[in-house]
Amino acid sequence: MNMASVGILFLFFIVIRAQSEGKTFVEVECKTENVGQYGQQSMLDCVVKTSEEVKEPEITVVAWKKKGSEDALLVFHKGKTTLRPGYKFAESSWNNRNMNISLLITNTMMVNSGDYTCLVMTDSGDDEETETSLRVTAKYNKPTISFIPENITRREDVTLSCSSVGGYPKGQLRWFDEHNKDWIASSEMEAELTNDGLFKLSSKLSLLKNSIFSKYTCVVFNSSGGKEDEVTLEIPDTAASEGQEQRKVSDQTSKIVAPLVVIGSLIVGLLLALLIYRRRSQRHHREVPTCESDAEHGDHVEMYKECEDGTA
Repeated sequence: MNMASVGILFLFFIVIRAQSEGKTFVEVECKTENVGQYGQQSMLDCVVKTSEEVKEPEITVVAWKKKGSEDALLVFHKGKTTLRPGYKFAESSWNNRNMNISLLITNTMMVNSGDYTCLVMTDSGDDEETETSLRVTAKYNKPTISFIPENITRREDVTLSCSSVGGYPKGQLRWFDEHNKDWIASSEMEAELTNDGLFKLSSKLSLLKNSIFSKYTCVVFNSSGGKEDEVTLEIPDTAASEGQEQRKVSDQTSKIVAPLVVIGSLIVGLLLALLIYRRRSQRHHREVPTCESDAEHGDHVEMYKECEDGTA
């Protein structure tokens, strides 16, 4: 049986029920509202209740339908089950003696939110179409923070931007400083409904120089006011950053200069030692030849004595 014939089946069920007479022995009880999580499995909870007079009832027809749609989601008839993709009985081993007729949505999307009807017939009687609903929620992703300018400090004006996507219903972004003060009054938030039916939240917070705290936290809250996630930004102090940078540069300079000083000292020491050695060598070289030269010109005895006394 294809899904196009479901409308005819519904008419058939209604006619059959209109022809039935006598006391109602069967009642379908459904949870008024069911809550599903986006991207997860969701269940529309319904069970068949029978009176004490009914012994071992058997279900002959089950038909699940979403209001506003002509096609049925699930039909059980004459022992055969016809399903639309993404829908099935909540109990995998379901059979016609199982009174739990709950519908399972295998991958919940925003389009699944809405009202549903369930029609049941048994060999002991049937009940009117029973209504139930599904409310779909989605958890917001962890927020992200960006800022202008790119290199921020506490000594210039700064604009912080926070965003979180993938949530439903509409939530809220709020800013807190390091003292847990709420800055929502100073921020601007926008909520955009995306193509997949989920919300994208964006918030901007403008800060003035010299009045900026060291930490700001952006928190995303769901529609019920519950906290879902957060992200924290630390803003450095310019003076402290500059001092750290100067210390870092000084340390690097010291590592370079210290070896150079040692090497320079060794070179200077070697040069001084070489210079002293050369001077001594030159002095000795000058003194010896002079005495000999003078001796060649005469007065050998006196010059000889002077050379010995070191007075020449």
